[in-house]
Amino acid sequence: MNLRYVIFLACTAALGGLLFGFDVAIITGAGPFLVQHFGLSEIGKGWAYSSLLFGCVLGAFFAGRYTDRWGRKRMLVWVAVLFALTSVATAAAPTFTLFIAARFLGGVAVGAVSLLSPMYVAEVSPPSIRGRMGSFYQMSIITGILVSYCINYLLRNSGPANWRWMFLTGAAPSLLFLVLISLAPETPRFLVRIGKTREAFDLLERIENDETARREIANIADALRETRPAETRTLWSSLMRPGVRRALIASACLAFLIHFSGINTVIDYAPSIFQSAGWNVDGALISTFFVGANNFLFTLVAFWIIDRYGRKPLYIVGSLGMAAALGGLLIAVVAGHFHGGLVLALILLYLAFFASCVGPVFWTLVPEIFPSDVRGTAMTVPVLLQWVANAIVVLYFPVAFDVMGKAFTFGFLAAVSLLQAIFTWRFLPETRNKPLEEIEQYWVAPKRDSGQPV
Repeated sequence: MNLRYVIFLACTAALGGLLFGFDVAIITGAGPFLVQHFGLSEIGKGWAYSSLLFGCVLGAFFAGRYTDRWGRKRMLVWVAVLFALTSVATAAAPTFTLFIAARFLGGVAVGAVSLLSPMYVAEVSPPSIRGRMGSFYQMSIITGILVSYCINYLLRNSGPANWRWMFLTGAAPSLLFLVLISLAPETPRFLVRIGKTREAFDLLERIENDETARREIANIADALRETRPAETRTLWSSLMRPGVRRALIASACLAFLIHFSGINTVIDYAPSIFQSAGWNVDGALISTFFVGANNFLFTLVAFWIIDRYGRKPLYIVGSLGMAAALGGLLIAVVAGHFHGGLVLALILLYLAFFASCVGPVFWTLVPEIFPSDVRGTAMTVPVLLQWVANAIVVLYFPVAFDVMGKAFTFGFLAAVSLLQAIFTWRFLPETRNKPLEEIEQYWVAPKRDSGQPV
């Protein structure tokens, strides 16, 4: 196996995750200055934070719709261009309306890359290391979040235009992503699908060896022959095939659960949560650095364990750990001890379980469970739904936290995390070390000993 080349391809695609994490989290430090600059109400603040996420819904929809037609690489090139343009537009926005519009368009890029990057990684990675290569994407997201936290802190005292400089810094990694993805090849599965079998073989031979490349080409071709829709059937109607439909339902449930368990509320509103626990503004911003560093370290843990212990056990353990940490925050609120280091410790514990278990597994598992002929279109459903859930939660979190109260908010998030563990145990398959074409068969003929799908 040409491990160095596989890592290059995985890291190149995963760089889109860095832009994902950067764009989602840069608002964390810029938010307090935006509120002051534009004189925002609580719902205005919610729109400032969530406008990008509503754009993500549109981006995920169009990326899924067109990647099965135009390819993974071409779509990623256009996404990189959009990232660069919207970084500049957001920084230069003279009014709140134009700021929202620029953030929305930036969200289109984030939503598209959240579908395209993990799909690209899954389709170029050998089964034995696909989990670790998929973890590069989650690691890139966490790196983007950590970088944005550092930039926010360093620019906090740079004058009234500090928030503009925070957003503008996103242009640099966007241009780097554009250069690297332009040099990368198309995925072998898409090449076979459009009839460029020789190019697909050459790429697979470079990744592994001649014998494995021939076997992979045969497996991909067989899978496409068995599942290719009739000429009169659209890709969307092909999603209603029994096996694909079961995978879609399972992935849709995961998409809702992962965000209603609260991850982006903690990432986006960390300074607000720490301020409510008695921290001053500088202290709250410094604390976000610990949040980012914690996420990065525990994502490294995921890199080493995801292919050793499998997707399903990690998802269950991570969900239970998140529920326990959120339960601790609930108890702290009820007992009147919601302050200081205790809040920081519990939030870091919550994020440790997410970063080491749930986050990497979600972005690795979702592209694994769909057939090659409809993977791009099928992934539209869970990716789009997770952005819808994300946007709703982030939009209304300030209202829930300040109006309904901390106890209600943390109790709800803990209950959803527990539900996520139960759903995973009951309905999801294990995909570790399995070729993508073999995983497809689980949903058609499920095995009782690995969990009955919905």
